[in-house]
Amino acid sequence: MAEQILWKMNDMGQKDQPCPLMTEAEIAQVRAFHQSFPQYAETPLVCLPHLAQKLGVRGIFVKDESKRFGLNAFKVLGGSYAMAKYIAGVLGREMSELPYEVLTGNAVRDALGEVTFFTATDGNHGRGVAWAANQLGQKSVVYMPFGSAPYRLEKIQAEGATATIEDMNYDDAVRLAYRASQNVPNGVVIQDTAWDGYEEIPGWIMQGYGTMALEADEQMQAAGMAPTHMLLQAGVGSLAGAVQGYFAERYGNGCPKAVIVEPHVADCHYQSAVAGGYRTVDGEMQTIMAGLACGEPNTISWEILKHWSDCFVSCPDWVAARGMRMSAAPLPGDAPILSGESGAVGLGLLSAIMEQDDLSGLREALGLDADSVVLLFSTEGNTDPQKYQDIVWDGDTPSKQ
Repeated sequence: MAEQILWKMNDMGQKDQPCPLMTEAEIAQVRAFHQSFPQYAETPLVCLPHLAQKLGVRGIFVKDESKRFGLNAFKVLGGSYAMAKYIAGVLGREMSELPYEVLTGNAVRDALGEVTFFTATDGNHGRGVAWAANQLGQKSVVYMPFGSAPYRLEKIQAEGATATIEDMNYDDAVRLAYRASQNVPNGVVIQDTAWDGYEEIPGWIMQGYGTMALEADEQMQAAGMAPTHMLLQAGVGSLAGAVQGYFAERYGNGCPKAVIVEPHVADCHYQSAVAGGYRTVDGEMQTIMAGLACGEPNTISWEILKHWSDCFVSCPDWVAARGMRMSAAPLPGDAPILSGESGAVGLGLLSAIMEQDDLSGLREALGLDADSVVLLFSTEGNTDPQKYQDIVWDGDTPSKQ
């Protein structure tokens, strides 16, 4: 018997709260900034019509972020935008005055002086911050929690960062990064979570993720389809809150139903939904979904998710493993997607909801049926290639136990 999927429909808030961080005007500015990068290209939105037919829905679309900036994950969108916003504030400039060519030039570097950007990460966010700091000619320091893949550490170090794996979980690594930044002149924390007193930069990071949401929205329109449902994975919740906030601002009460997906051992949003208010979880949080192994919700994104999301789901690791295999070996006629452990959990969950009798109640509560169009975000590729092969090739973490 496989470990069970847990779910809780949201009864905490009403879908009437504005999401000022994610307005169309703000996100248009964000996308314009990212478009100034020579590495920019819209990532693919992959349609899976044969899988949709098999699962009994009208459409399945997957935003493939393995193609983002050559970094194999979406996270660079948030870190780069937040760092640019910080620099704009220090220099008293407008973002429109700081496209990539100007931002990475000697004049900006000379005016700004030496800055050290600090962050904590399991891999993708830290690599994005390190890459952006390298483009800017600045320093970066990255702390990783125990259990982080050495390959991800090496990739961060290859971007010029000082990076180490620490003997602590993700949330404690965040606190370490903050403390360390206080002891360095011009030390700045670029962290993709928020807490009381630290909200501005995480808000900018969420806005940075808006480029991905805007692209997906436009790609869906071009395909002549409007999503009725989104399955959004959550670590601290910044991605989920950003996408949810964008679609809430864009479509109001007509936005897609949103399901927030987490691993069992780090299901702080699910536990918050069960308790009816903000909760945290603690411990080692060892899961194959390393990018989602976070025990403390981002306070900014939580305010969006508690009002706008429809359901919170806590998943065992086999759900992500199943999604990885389905992405890598699709039905004939559907395109393969290189989707990593945290990127594939939404697809694995969708298949479970539509095919398992014990989840019929969830299927009915969400209204997932033959008229449904589901939008998913594969947020990373094989960012740990050996682990990816262990799961997809060699059967580590069976899809059914």
